[in-house]
Amino acid sequence: MAVLTYRLSLCDDRLKPAIRPGQRVVEQPTLVIPDTLADLVACANPLVAGALQLRFYAAAPIITADGHRLGTVNILDTRPRLMTEADTAALADLAAIVRDSLELRLSALRLLREEQARHKEQQETRERAERDMAGITAFATALQRTLLPPALPTIAGLELACHYQTDSPRDVGGDFYDVFPLGADRWAFFLGDVCGKGAEAAAVTSLTRYTLREAAQHHTDPQTVLSALNSALLADPSVGSRFCTCVFGVLNRAAEGGFTITVATGGHPPLFHLMQTTPNGAVQVQAVHPEGGMLVGAFPDAQFASQTLHLAPGHTLRLSTDGLTEARITDRTMLGEDGPTTFLSGRTGTISATTLVNDTIDLLHDLPRGAGDDVALLALSVPRNPTTPGPAAPTTATLTPHPHRKPARSPEPAGPPRTTSNARHLAE
Repeated sequence: MAVLTYRLSLCDDRLKPAIRPGQRVVEQPTLVIPDTLADLVACANPLVAGALQLRFYAAAPIITADGHRLGTVNILDTRPRLMTEADTAALADLAAIVRDSLELRLSALRLLREEQARHKEQQETRERAERDMAGITAFATALQRTLLPPALPTIAGLELACHYQTDSPRDVGGDFYDVFPLGADRWAFFLGDVCGKGAEAAAVTSLTRYTLREAAQHHTDPQTVLSALNSALLADPSVGSRFCTCVFGVLNRAAEGGFTITVATGGHPPLFHLMQTTPNGAVQVQAVHPEGGMLVGAFPDAQFASQTLHLAPGHTLRLSTDGLTEARITDRTMLGEDGPTTFLSGRTGTISATTLVNDTIDLLHDLPRGAGDDVALLALSVPRNPTTPGPAAPTTATLTPHPHRKPARSPEPAGPPRTTSNARHLAE
């Protein structure tokens, strides 16, 4: 038994030119030639007249369900022989089995090709989406960096540290901060949060930063600077209903050492003044939250409040946006204003702006779900033994898509070991 090629098949000699491979066939019987030499057509076939000297030939066509002939299943012999009806039926059944097997393989091949095509399309779609996502992330990161100062200034006798992280790398956050000189040994700083995210929030953030910088050159009172920002946000139609919270402060070098700071707030979480009277001693924490400061850009007649404090050697002032106070210790409990107070009171060792920012980053990382929102941190500290200022402190801007990815810590000055309180301690 064999499957012969089309050119040598005796079945094709008999049926040609009436039937051709691939042609639609309604029905084709099994062909049996008991003696090929006695058959006028078969006797001239190379299989009979050639070296093989074929004398018996039987062929059952392999016909698909839709009527196309794929080939034949053949029985060959070099001696004449007869086939019973049962033999002929068995050969036809065998051809049907071969047909079913071929159709099954063809069906599997079609399914495989369809699956491969679908997989290729999904892969291309995934790669296109990843390229789009990477482009969006790169755009958001570049835009975010334009809204932050590339470096903090160098101020003799003052250490500055900052940190910024977004909840998602694909969104531009609304948090902002800056420190800049005013001249005559005076500096200004601010930190705040525009409501919302995305390009519209970025536009308001940009307007806010430039307005604060410009107003600070013309007004010495921080409350007046916030009032100028309030008017600017209300007058710009592109701002819409967006508003912001903000802290604006002015630094003046104090004759007795350190700095005198006047801060004005508008709807912002409290600042924290850390006072360490002796090296490595206990830390006293005082919340700085002037009463009466209203949201900026929400009301035409908004009132703002201010407070003056002395940042003496060994003192630190820390500012943060509400992404810190609204971070959750547990599923239902936010860090709130008491959490930072407990956290800051537990500091030991020499406190500085850099160590305080790094410890706060660790606190955010230890929270069960991270911050859950954008967070901006700014810290100012007066060293107990001030030295000649070094290069400008770099801005630590960490854009973290995963809240639990811990950003690199900023280099800290050498000093004795210190302890830190993590989120678990705050929850207990």
